[in-house]
Amino acid sequence: MTVAVLKFGGSNCDRDAVQALADVGVDAELVWYKEGLPTDVSGVLLPGGFSYGDYLRAGAMAARDPIVEEVRERAGKVPILGVCNGAQIGSEAGLTPGAFTVNRSARFQCEHVHLRVETTDTPFTAAFDEGDVVSLPIAHGEGRFETESEAAYEELVATDRVLFRYCDADGNVTDEANPNGSRGNVAGVVGADRTTAVLMPHPERAALADLHAGTDGRGVLEGFA
Repeated sequence: MTVAVLKFGGSNCDRDAVQALADVGVDAELVWYKEGLPTDVSGVLLPGGFSYGDYLRAGAMAARDPIVEEVRERAGKVPILGVCNGAQIGSEAGLTPGAFTVNRSARFQCEHVHLRVETTDTPFTAAFDEGDVVSLPIAHGEGRFETESEAAYEELVATDRVLFRYCDADGNVTDEANPNGSRGNVAGVVGADRTTAVLMPHPERAALADLHAGTDGRGVLEGFA
């Protein structure tokens, strides 16, 4: 039983994810998108990068690849996590609600941010307490979370589907702490099955102590265990 880390043309965080998962005791292997999902996968991670060169819009082309249909069929049966470009793919594929679009700054942003844990009722936040503040890096140009309407956003909140919100170091959710203009400072959301989630920050880049980027990402990746 192994977590499949999907690799598309343009993926660049796939090997990082495999290494970080191994470091938290989770078996993982790279799966080239043309090969299809192995039958015995125990989880799926859609990693960051620039699948299909972000042509059309980030994640749109990869979301329509046959292997993502196989991922969709596993939703609710195994944990699935989309990170950065993987979050864009997941939302484009309808695995989770909402969409990710161009940053408010209209620029690529690479920095560390603080996140407040909004729900612990998912594998990827079960290691935390609600209200915990963690630090993870972001690296995206199209990371601004949006919903089709204010009512759709309110439904996300009412059903406890917000995973993390951007905040300051003290856990205050403010516009100043919002790096990309995401609606409601949302940094990640969970699907209806509660075992499928997407987030823009990179837990795999804050999982290895030797990288000196903190280790808050370990708690997220341990959801696969």
